[in-house]
Amino acid sequence: MQNDEKLEDTYVNGEKISPVLPEDIKNYLIDIDGTICDDIPNEEPQRMKTAKVYPEAQRTINKWFAEGHVITFFTSRTEEHRKVTEDWLKQHDFPFHGLIMGKPRGGNYHWIDNHIVRATRYSGTFSDLVKKNVNIEVFENS
Repeated sequence: MQNDEKLEDTYVNGEKISPVLPEDIKNYLIDIDGTICDDIPNEEPQRMKTAKVYPEAQRTINKWFAEGHVITFFTSRTEEHRKVTEDWLKQHDFPFHGLIMGKPRGGNYHWIDNHIVRATRYSGTFSDLVKKNVNIEVFENS
């Protein structure tokens, strides 16, 4: 099922705005290198074909996909790496709805959006997510 098929029309003051997913469906944007497999820099693309899978990432992503969540891989790999990336994902049974290439490199991301954005930093464990109270940066008028 494509992401667009899950979207629900949304209206504010009688005017249609950008559609949203139902509350029980998450829209996962997942990095590839260093998150679901070995961390391979773009400067060494020959290693992308043989990257070692992180099994817990594979199990968790397959579970999320089976539960109906939207899985999109968002990677710093460039368009020239698209085919090897798609082939690797399929070979290792990573289901996905989309693949976005060209994520900015270097980390320290701060995503600003008109939709709710939740971020989880991968630090060696890939599992179901749990809720925790944390401090976050927000706009002053929020």
